[in-house]
Amino acid sequence: MNNSQIADVFEEMADLLEIGGENAFRVRAYRNGAKAIRDLAEEVADILADPKRKLTDIDGIGETLEEKSKVLVETGDLPALEALRLKVPSTLRLVVQVPGVGPKKAAILWKELGVVDLTTLRTACEEKKIESLKGFGVKTQQSILASIGIVEQASKRLMIHQADSLATRIRNHMSGATSLQQLEFAGSFRRGRETVGDLDLLVVSDDPNEIMDRFEGLPERQETIQRGETKMSIRVADAFQVDLRVVPKESWGAALQYFTGSKEHNVRVRGMAKSRNLRLNEYGLFPVDDPEHRVGGATEEEVYSKLGMAWVPPELREARFEFDGDVPRKLPELIGDSDLRGDLHMHTTATDGSNTLEEMVASARRKGLEYIAITDHSKRVSMARGLDSERVLAQWAEIDQINQKLDGEFRVFKGIECDILESGEMDLPDSILAQADWVMASIHYGQKQSRQQITDRILGAIRNEHVAGISHPTGRIIGRREPYEVELGEVLQAANECGKYLELNANPYRLDLNDVHCMMAKAAGVTLVISTDAHDAETIGYAKYGILTARRAGIGKEDVINTLRLVDFEKRLRAR
Repeated sequence: MNNSQIADVFEEMADLLEIGGENAFRVRAYRNGAKAIRDLAEEVADILADPKRKLTDIDGIGETLEEKSKVLVETGDLPALEALRLKVPSTLRLVVQVPGVGPKKAAILWKELGVVDLTTLRTACEEKKIESLKGFGVKTQQSILASIGIVEQASKRLMIHQADSLATRIRNHMSGATSLQQLEFAGSFRRGRETVGDLDLLVVSDDPNEIMDRFEGLPERQETIQRGETKMSIRVADAFQVDLRVVPKESWGAALQYFTGSKEHNVRVRGMAKSRNLRLNEYGLFPVDDPEHRVGGATEEEVYSKLGMAWVPPELREARFEFDGDVPRKLPELIGDSDLRGDLHMHTTATDGSNTLEEMVASARRKGLEYIAITDHSKRVSMARGLDSERVLAQWAEIDQINQKLDGEFRVFKGIECDILESGEMDLPDSILAQADWVMASIHYGQKQSRQQITDRILGAIRNEHVAGISHPTGRIIGRREPYEVELGEVLQAANECGKYLELNANPYRLDLNDVHCMMAKAAGVTLVISTDAHDAETIGYAKYGILTARRAGIGKEDVINTLRLVDFEKRLRAR
C-alpha cells in the first residue's frame, strides 16, 4: 500500500470510530496520523523496511499506527478496519456530511431507524420518521431532506481548472461594484489544491450592501443560502457553494490569512501568536491583555512579520514544511508562472490532437514560450493513431522544415511519447529513438500488472540511453482512475542515477506527479519537467496548474528543466 491508501484507511477508521462514539483522543490520533502519512515525502514502506528507522519518529504517528501501517504494507488489509465496518456501516460517512446531522445524530439515525446511507436517510425523511426522534423535530427533518441532494452533488468537488474558471467569472462580475476596494479568493482554491469543495471570497468595501447586491446578481447563482450584514452564501452549479465576506480594511490581511488556511497551518500560527502573548483571529492580531488594541492585520505580511516569520506563500500553508519545530523555516523561492520557457509534451492532429503542428507552434509563441517538443503517441496507442517508424520520421522531417523558417528565437524539438510495452520493451526501435531530440516514455496499457512488473517497465525505460524521462509516472486520472502500483522510491533512485527527468503533467485531470511525489523527487535529487500534455492549442495554458502543484511541493525554478532559456536547454540536450 502507498501512503495515500494508508492515509485513506486511517481517515475511515477515524470517521467510523467517531460515529461509533469512541473517545475523541483516539479519533484525533487516527486523523493526525492520516495527515502525517499523506504529507510524507517518502513512502511508509521504505521507512518500515529500514531497520535503522522508526515510523514513530514522525510527529503524529504513535506505536499503534506504526503497527497498523506495517500490517497494511505487508498484507494490503487491516483487520481492525474490517471489524469496525461490521459494527459501523462505512456508508454512514456520507450521512455525517449532511448539514444538521453530524456523527452523534448519524449514530442515532442508524441505531433508531436503520439509516445507513443517503438513500435510507431520504426514505426516513419522506416517511416522516425522523421528526419523532428526540433532538430532531419537523424543521430538522425538512432541513435534512433539503440537504441530501446537495451532499450528493457536493461529494463531486470541482477540479482546480473548473474552480479557476468560476473564480474568474466571479471576479469579473464583482469588478463592476463601484465600492469594491480589494477582492481575493481564499481557502483551498488559493492554496492550489487539485480539487475544491467551495469558494471563499473576501472583499474590502465601504458599502457591503452594494457588494452583496452585486454578488446576488451573479448569473450563475441558483440560490441564496443566507445573507447577513457582511456575510453571504450562494449556491451555483447545482450544489457548489460560494461564501462572501466583506471585511474592514484594517483586518484584510488577518482575514485573508485566516480564511486561506489550512486549518493545520493556522493552528501552528495561532500557537506562535500565543507564545508572544498575542491573540490572532480573522479580525487582527491583539495583545492578550489588551484585546481592543489591534497591533497587526492590515496585510498578511504584517501578520507574519509580527510573529517573526516571512510571508508564507499560500500553496505552502499545509503545515508540512513551512515550520521546523516551533521555529519558522527559511522558505524556498518558488517557481512562478513566468518561469517556464518551454513545453515538452504535446500532441497534434498526427495522432489524437485537435490542432496541427503549425497551430501548436503559433499558440506556444503567443503564450511567450521559447521552445516546444512535439510528442505525439507511438504506434502502440492505436486508438490515438499512434505513429510508427515511418510516420514519426516524416513528422520530424516536417519539424526540420518548420525550424528552418523560424527566426531562431523559437525552436521545435523532435519528440515522441513512446509507450513502454507490457513486455518492458520500448514501442519504437532504438535506431528511431536515437534520431529524436526528446523522448518521453509512458505507460498506457497493462496498468493492472503487479507493482514489480510496472516498476520494472519504468526502470527499463529510464535506463534506455535515448529516453529523457517518464511522462505521468503514476498514471492516475483524478476522480476517474487510481494510480497504478509502482515503487516510486526505486523509480526516483534510478532517475537520479541516470540523470533522467520525471514529468509533472499539468493537465488538471492528471497533475501527475502530485505535490507529495514532487517533494519526494526534489529530496531524491531528481529534476522535474512541467509539461501540459496539450491536445489542442488552448490547453497549453494548463501549465499554470502544474506550477501550482509544484509550488505546493516547495519546487523552485532550478528544480525544473524547462525553465532554462532556449540556448541553455539546447546545451543540456547536447550534454546528454
